[in-house]
Order: sequence, then structure tokens, then C-alpha cells
Amino acid sequence: MRWTRDELVAAVNGAAEGPDVVIEWVTQDSREVAEHVGSLFVPLLADRDGHDFIDAAFAAGAVASFADREVAADGLVIRVADTGAALSAMGSDARNRLDRADIVGITGSVGKTTTKDLVAAILRTSRRTHANERSFNNEIGVPLTLARAPEDSQAVVLEMGARGVGHIAELCVIAQPTVGIVTTVGSAHTSEFGSIEAVALGKSELIEALPSGVDGGVAVLNADVPLVAAMAQRTSASIVTFGASGDVRAENVALDHELIPSFRVQSPWGSAELRLGARGLHLVDNALAALGAALPLGVSLEDAALGLAAPVLSPMRMSLIRTTTGARVLDDTYNANPMSMVAALRSLAHVPSARRVAVLGVMAELGDESSAEHLRIAGLAAELGIRVVAFDAPEYGGGVAHVATIEQAIDALGELNDDDVVLAKGSRVAGLERLVDLL
Repeated sequence: MRWTRDELVAAVNGAAEGPDVVIEWVTQDSREVAEHVGSLFVPLLADRDGHDFIDAAFAAGAVASFADREVAADGLVIRVADTGAALSAMGSDARNRLDRADIVGITGSVGKTTTKDLVAAILRTSRRTHANERSFNNEIGVPLTLARAPEDSQAVVLEMGARGVGHIAELCVIAQPTVGIVTTVGSAHTSEFGSIEAVALGKSELIEALPSGVDGGVAVLNADVPLVAAMAQRTSASIVTFGASGDVRAENVALDHELIPSFRVQSPWGSAELRLGARGLHLVDNALAALGAALPLGVSLEDAALGLAAPVLSPMRMSLIRTTTGARVLDDTYNANPMSMVAALRSLAHVPSARRVAVLGVMAELGDESSAEHLRIAGLAAELGIRVVAFDAPEYGGGVAHVATIEQAIDALGELNDDDVVLAKGSRVAGLERLVDLL
């Protein structure tokens, strides 16, 4: 998307100091500036003050920068009251320009990113589609995604995360979604929300923000999770359900030795045989959710099948790699909560192998349920015949091997060969992608 100096000043209620330039990209990371022509740098206050990097951004080729304090810079500076609020306003202005595009918002306790990737893959088969990178799903990522969308986009797919009640409502003010997906609700982030019921309340804000069905609003809800299905009472949008008891459901589900699912989808728009270009039985529900969003928008089942067969997936999510000795490694290191951990362990158990080992990091933000959930996961692994190596995570209890460093985890795995399969999974704080890199 493009802005002139005066257009952007008007959009963010700022004041310009410097030359008239054309802004064609926006970033909060000064290291990205050199990769894009016409970059605007947004200095945010996080672990460090982004204003300290304005000079570096201009030196790397930025044509403009926001600032909410006095700075001396060799380029266009747009002074604003708050740089974070200015970024939100820029996202809102971008959204207003996308008035003919379908805006798909996705939230849920688990499965958001993969569902986002699958929705985007389906929509790209028949229309110009833009989606957020990786998991850029917060008050920074959502407006950045909108501001980066080409003006001729026909669809924009937005993952929406939250740390508490009210956060998704704020994102929806910016994004104005027309389609909303809630993947599921469960015990993830309960330390921040306080209870599963509060999690459901926070996720329902996406559904409440949708336009009515008459105006094109579509709510896509998990029929098999009562707290999600009940969100139908919170909207006047058209309702599409997915899951075993949903409008869009899977039959004859099969999983091959590479963990690739295939199934027959049944829906109000017809039925078809589908094969996913992604691993894990749990991704069938993600695919059903994606179909529930795309089919009402006029995408054909034939195009949907093509998209689902070859999605561009975000990294560190059920990626299967091989070591130099032939062992298989399931890289699911991006994040972890009890629901995703169960799904990953059950997928690991499905892989034909003489030895299955799971290197598990902590599941963060579980609050009072943390100890019980970690022990439950360790118990499930034992039932499935999976050896657990707990990395800096004592709550998995005494029935597993415990290590404190990545090097110790490597040693605990021992010699690996083509009869071995290793799962690496934990919350982001665990940083288990380091283990995958070493393997």
C-alpha cells in the first residue's frame, strides 16, 4: 500500500518535518528497512526504545519515520502523540482502503497460525490474497499486515491473538473483519485470562465484531467445542460450523507414514476427496475451519483442494526433517499448550519407528493448572510408549529424564539412526529450535 507524506500525516493525525516522499512499506524493525523500497520506520517502546534506531533506519534507506519525542534525523519525520497509536491508525486507514476485500480474522486457543496458512492457501487459488507473516497477530502485527497489503488485495487473512479480555475487540476495531474463525477454546493462556470461560469471552469478541449475514458476515465455529458453538448467540452473522458434528465435516480420515492426512469433506457446498500438504491428524479440523471460511466466499471445492494440497506453512510447526544418520525429527517448536502437546504426541505415536522420543520444554502460561497439565502430558507419553526428555521443565515429574541444557538433551538422545523418531516441542521460552538445529 502507498501513502504520500500528506496522506499519511492526515491518517495518523501527525505533523510532518521533512521532504514529501512516497511510503510503500512499514516496519518496526530497522533491520528490515534495507529489504524494501520506500520504508517507513515505526519506533516502538519495547525492551529497548525504537527511537534509538531511527538514525540506523535512515542510514539503511528508510524514507520516513514516526516519532513521539524530539529527534534529529536526516529525512521525513512524522511527529505523533504515540507511535504505537499511529501504527494502529495507519492500519485502520489501510483497512478503509480495502473496502472491497474479504477480511478473515482467526483466533482460538490453538491452531490459529496453521488455519491462517490454510485459509490463505485456499483463497490464493482464485483471488489476490495477503496474510500476516508467521504469527504477527497482536497490536503490532495486525496493523502492520494491513498496512503492507497491496491495495488491489481481494482478501486479507489475519491471525488474532490475545493476552486478556478486550484485546481482540481492539484488533477488530482496526481490522473490521467480515469473516471470523474460532478454532477452539481450551487451557492455553489461562494464567493471563484467569479461566477457560474468560478465554472464551475474549475469543468471542471476534464473532461479536462481524457484520450481519445480510451484510456478508460469516462466523465459522467449532461445533464440537461447546464454548465455541455457543458463540453463535453473540452474532447476527451467518453461521458455518465445522467438526464431527458440523456443517463442514470429514469422513474416511487416513494418515500416511509421513503424517499427511487425507479425507473426504462433506459440506453444504458439496463433497470432495482432499489431501493436506501439512502434517498431523489434528490439522484436519484446521482444514475444515479453512473450508468453512472459503466456501461461503465462493471458492470452489476444486480450488480449495488445490490450495490445501500445497500450502505455504509457517516454520517450526510439525516440520519433518532427517538427520545425517537418517533419524526423523518432528519440529513443532514454535509453541506448546496441553491441546497442541496431546496432538503432537499422538502424531508421534503414529510414525512407524523402533524408538520414539519426545524432547519437551515447558508449557507456559497455564497458571494454577500447570503442574497437573505437565504430569498429564508425561502420563500420556508413557501410555503411548514414548520416552520423554524434559528440557528445563521439572513439572513433568519423576518418570521422565530431565536435562538442563541443549547439549545434555543431545546426549540424552544418544545415537540416532533411521529407526528413531524425535519430537521437539515446547513453548517459545524453551527455545527448542536450537535442539533441532543441532540435530
